[in-house]
Amino acid sequence: MPKMKTKSSCKKRFKVTAKGRVKAGQAGKRHGMIKRTNKFLRNARGTTTLSDPDAKIIKSMMPYS
Repeated sequence: MPKMKTKSSCKKRFKVTAKGRVKAGQAGKRHGMIKRTNKFLRNARGTTTLSDPDAKIIKSMMPYS
């Protein structure tokens, strides 16, 4: 059997942690920061882990992660 291909978009945007959780950049911080609250900007720093239903979708696109 040939190797399965990983989705290029997932390869660029997501990483899988040692425990199998999917790590992603925080959404909603590309533009329009003036209308966002300071609390939102503080909480949206760094990366976040996806919820289990979302992680299941991403993992299906990354067969070797």
